[in-house]
Amino acid sequence: MVPDIGRGSRTHGLLVYLYGPGRREEHTDAHLVGSWDGFAPDPGRDTGLDPDPKVTLARLTAALDLRVKQAGDRAPAKHVWHCSVRTAPGDRRISEKEWNAVAQRIVHATGIAPDGDPDGCRWIAVRHAEDHIHIVATLVRGDLRNPRLNYDFNKAQAECRRIEREMGLRRLNTGDGTAAKNPSSAEKFKAERTGRPETSRETLREAVRRAVAGADSEEEFFTRLREAGVRVKLRHAPSGDALGYNVALPGDRNRDGNPVWYPGSKLAPDLSLPKIRLRLTDGAAEPSAPAVAADRTSWSPPARQRRNAAVIAERSVTLLERDEDGEAAAQLVGVGELLDAVAQTSPATTRAELAAAARAFERATRSHVRAERADTRALRSAARGIVQAGGALGRGEDGGTTAMLLSTLVLVTLAAARWHSARGHAQQAHASRQAAAHLRTAYQQTAATPMRVLHDQGRALPEVQRRTHEATLRAVLPEKVVRAEGMEARTDTLIATLAQAERAGHDSEALLRQAIDMRELDSADDVHDVLVWRLRRIAQLPAHPGDGARRPQAATRQATTPSSRTSERNATASAPLGTAQDPNRRSPRR
Repeated sequence: MVPDIGRGSRTHGLLVYLYGPGRREEHTDAHLVGSWDGFAPDPGRDTGLDPDPKVTLARLTAALDLRVKQAGDRAPAKHVWHCSVRTAPGDRRISEKEWNAVAQRIVHATGIAPDGDPDGCRWIAVRHAEDHIHIVATLVRGDLRNPRLNYDFNKAQAECRRIEREMGLRRLNTGDGTAAKNPSSAEKFKAERTGRPETSRETLREAVRRAVAGADSEEEFFTRLREAGVRVKLRHAPSGDALGYNVALPGDRNRDGNPVWYPGSKLAPDLSLPKIRLRLTDGAAEPSAPAVAADRTSWSPPARQRRNAAVIAERSVTLLERDEDGEAAAQLVGVGELLDAVAQTSPATTRAELAAAARAFERATRSHVRAERADTRALRSAARGIVQAGGALGRGEDGGTTAMLLSTLVLVTLAAARWHSARGHAQQAHASRQAAAHLRTAYQQTAATPMRVLHDQGRALPEVQRRTHEATLRAVLPEKVVRAEGMEARTDTLIATLAQAERAGHDSEALLRQAIDMRELDSADDVHDVLVWRLRRIAQLPAHPGDGARRPQAATRQATTPSSRTSERNATASAPLGTAQDPNRRSPRR
């Protein structure tokens, strides 16, 4: 059950809308289901005293506005309180009597008309659809004082959660006040009227998020915004320093013909200029160090940057599993920037899913856990590198490294969901799981071709070689993974990867143990896919197995050993967070 509260100054205008046909003829059988005294005139059903609905509507307006007129100048300018209350999709049909009880509970909880208070504000509840009602109240009490409406939205939300439990309705996640502001009904209708797929507020929010992803400075942030076609207006102090900014879409104008400006803070709580400045200061993006030097391979810049980002994103999983909440909260902001960077540079085949993942995860980046001044340079550098490298082609090595990165990002968003769930952040945990679902879909689309090639390569290996690698898998993989349903039929990609790593000079068993030890596998939907990408990243194999000519050679023919792995981990632990090198990468063969 979702409440939505607004304020206005025209009682009659609102009633005309509620009792009218609606903007799309969606209002049917508008009538009262409750009122302050149970005897308010009903323009929808009263046909006795005043058969003309317009006359009855005028009488209802006068009754609601009586105390407002009596209060005169003491009445608030916006004296109309309007709250729509909607049930969730799939909820049962609520009766008239139950809707009346819902309205009475909400006006009581918010302080509009407390139970037993004869001086409570006048209010009505109008129903013109099965799934919602509109509560209209005028904000002058019987003693001509104004009601105390502090935190009325939070109180309405809390009451709706209690109503859901008692009436057996779908229980929605409780908000915590950190969500971005939802578009108003007027904004939604305007978007429909002008043929836009979403409101200006939503379009601008995404544009600002993408502009700040990996930005190195305030100037670069505003430049990106303008290059994206967004109008920008800065607010300056007398000293000349920028205090804030407003953005508008070209062609989006109000009734007076002026641009409709939105302050950054009204798009989302973390998009105000001071908070963007804090992000730029805390995690100033550094030049991204490629995981594979450009002069040692023919891989494209997008492919190199995606491989680079996969290394950094996997490290974020470890940081999210620690007990340092402030650092984890900062990592979530960085992951959000990385998702925005991937979404805006993705090929057309996965663009919609990745954009949806970034939009969903945006909610997971904000909670009441304050992000400490943590070092997020690695994530911001990865986002910056992806944006600067431009869009990937979605095929060949570009597509393979995109699949490699998406596989890792699924694990990161699931780790974020666990982190939020452990702290009672229901909405953020749900948003993280939504992002993971979109990422899985995009991953399946991207990984289909390289995985099919690997499968064929694994099936084509000589039988003796296949049996050797199968024995390695049985010896190293956890028993529950080996016996997992369908695992036996899906080992060909792993076998092909181990064979390629061995030809590149690695000890396949030691390499597999290293990949397993890097992170837990319990949260992975498909363990063999996760291991394939880890192995290919550690061994510096091409992400697309068909691009054999692009494969860099291993440093030496010496096998990877447990002792060398320990040295690599120690080196990684002492490396600065901004370093974008794969901690497990072997140097290219000279």
